[in-house]
Amino acid sequence: MTENLGLVVWFCGLSGAGKTTIATAAAKILTASGLKVLMLDGDNVRNQIHTNLGFTKEDIIENNRLISSICERERFRNDVVLVPIISPLDASRKAARAKHSPGFSLVFCNTSLEIAATRDVKGLYSRADNGDITDLVGYSKDGVPFEWPSDADLTLNTGHGSIQGIVNTLCAYLTVRLANVLPDEVH
Repeated sequence: MTENLGLVVWFCGLSGAGKTTIATAAAKILTASGLKVLMLDGDNVRNQIHTNLGFTKEDIIENNRLISSICERERFRNDVVLVPIISPLDASRKAARAKHSPGFSLVFCNTSLEIAATRDVKGLYSRADNGDITDLVGYSKDGVPFEWPSDADLTLNTGHGSIQGIVNTLCAYLTVRLANVLPDEVH
C-alpha cells in the first residue's frame, strides 16, 4: 500500500498579482469542504524560516528549493499544499514540478506590471521607484527578471474580473485535480 500524497499548488506571478489573496480565499473554501489544507506563503516562509536569504538569483533558487522540500514533507499530512510565491525562474518551477508530479499544479497569476504596481499593498514598487529597494523581482534594474511561464496548468487573469470569480475558477480546477490525486474516501 502506498501513502497518499496531497496536491501541491505552486502559484507564481509578480508581487501584487494576487497570489496570496487568491490562495487564502481558496484555502477557506477547500477547508470548508473537509480537506486538510496548508498554505506556505512566500513572505511568511522568508520572514520566519529562510531569514538568511535575500533576493539574488541564487537566494531565490535556494528559497524555492527549500519551499519545495517543505512541500515534500507536508504532502503526507495535507490534502492540498498551497504555495503562493513569486517564483520568477522557470528552472525553479520546473524543479518543483519534477519533484512533486503527478500531484503538482502550476497556477500563474497573470497581471500586467502596471496593474501590479498600482496595487502595491506592500509598498515595494514605490520603494523601488524611490531607490530604497534595488532588487525588486521583475521590476528593478538590478532585480531578478520574472520569466513568464509557458507551462502553467492554469492561468488566472488577475488583472481583470472579481476575486470571487477568479477563486471560483481556481476551486473548480482544483476539484478536478483532486479527484485524480486523492483517494475516493477523501472527497
